[in-house]
Amino acid sequence: MLNEPTMEKLYEMRLSAMADAWMAQQKDATIGALSFDERMALLVEAEHMARDNRRLRRLLKDAELRIPSACMEDVKASPARGMEKAMVRQLGSCTWIGEHLNVLITGATGVGKSYLASALGQAACRKGLRVMYRRVPRLFDELALARVDGSYARVLSKLAKAELLILDDLGLGTPTESQRNDLLEVLEDRYGRASTVVTSQLEQKKWHEWIGEPTIADAILDRLVHNAYKLNLAGASGRKEKGTDKN
Repeated sequence: MLNEPTMEKLYEMRLSAMADAWMAQQKDATIGALSFDERMALLVEAEHMARDNRRLRRLLKDAELRIPSACMEDVKASPARGMEKAMVRQLGSCTWIGEHLNVLITGATGVGKSYLASALGQAACRKGLRVMYRRVPRLFDELALARVDGSYARVLSKLAKAELLILDDLGLGTPTESQRNDLLEVLEDRYGRASTVVTSQLEQKKWHEWIGEPTIADAILDRLVHNAYKLNLAGASGRKEKGTDKN
């Protein structure tokens, strides 16, 4: 078959989607009606789309979002929920990430904080941005272990390189001195360079008290609050509505 050497070269160059699309064209009786340029455009589009999809899958896998299926299209915006439609559209565009702004999401348990944070993460992945998700208690554990095994600097560097870092469940427990310092280190590395999403059951005005040490609290909040979109979600618990609330 005369096409076989060309097919082998396409696969060798890792243009498998283009090769598959070309084979499909050979079996399409209507393809002869298209010009060479039109057929070539279809082949290039098939390869481009396949690469975009592979990159998105890789970014979503690396992000480890709490709710991988969350998407901005399914976020229910209304004044009663504390989210205007214009705000949701703005956040969904991800332009704020390019401007290195933050998003602070507060509200009672079950109102959709983690869903919105995950949806923002997915939107960023769809824009080709590197995203990392961490629950704050788990982040503290990860950094404590990193101090012990000598990987602390490497973990901080990885967190700093994420174009969007999602910190879920800020405000649980009482942070130790080491944990306060860890949080400051993470945010200091990102300040003015990358964006951070924070969710918390605590009202923002209580964050200073939760952090505990006034000087550290001032430094942390200075890096989070003044360049941030702030949403205070309201409404009934989605978990109770679904009958899955365990609290």
